[in-house]
Amino acid sequence: MKTLINSLTLLLIAVCNFSYAQNARFTTSGTIQFEKSSNTHAIVPRMITKDNEAFYKPAFEQQKATQPQFRVLKSEFKFADNKTLFTPIAPETRYSGISVPIMEQYSTVYTDLGTNIATSQKEIYGDVVLLTDTARKINWKITDETRDIAGYPCRRANALIMDSIYVVAFYTDKIPVSGGPESFNGLPGMILQVALPHENISWVATKVTDMAVPAKEIVAPKKGKVTSNKDYRALLDKVLKGQGNAAIMQLYYKAFLL
Repeated sequence: MKTLINSLTLLLIAVCNFSYAQNARFTTSGTIQFEKSSNTHAIVPRMITKDNEAFYKPAFEQQKATQPQFRVLKSEFKFADNKTLFTPIAPETRYSGISVPIMEQYSTVYTDLGTNIATSQKEIYGDVVLLTDTARKINWKITDETRDIAGYPCRRANALIMDSIYVVAFYTDKIPVSGGPESFNGLPGMILQVALPHENISWVATKVTDMAVPAKEIVAPKKGKVTSNKDYRALLDKVLKGQGNAAIMQLYYKAFLL
């Protein structure tokens, strides 16, 4: 009798698990709201040198007294049919603190995950360019660390991009789309949080809306001058020339190449 009860119990568990698997829903189309957070107290001091400290030091002290430590910008991310579109949302009010490029959002990024081609619309001091190329390849190392983000269980992955930028990401396989904010992608699920610890910036999903997104809402940006990566680097060299010392220039290049 005991053996029969155990067998029936195991059968019931198996049926329940099968039923759950049959009815489990995986999000493949929807909209994600992201927030980019920049630690101004860590970023702005990198801009201060002996040549500019007479201006920047008092300005920074004033900023610390009147502005939040973290500057937060919003963006919208739509995905459907294995295509994604990341779009910055313009702030409602103008930022009155010291602005550093890496604290801004300059890129609208469309990615066709099927063809692995990305089109980025980038604005750099009034110039708007369109770059189309293979989506950024990131060699992720998946770890055992987990956390919940926007109601989804996520797993951590680490990587290095642009030779020197350390990246920490959390992705969820409950959204089986290999995308993420800006140009971050390549994990077995949607990236809901990205942190660049040494750059003191991060993106985190605040809301995921599970709903069908019309194909017409996920298209590559059209505005801008079609530019090759080589010409874009030449443009950066031109407009950033004389912006500061090597450390400052490196910070600027990182911002426009992310």
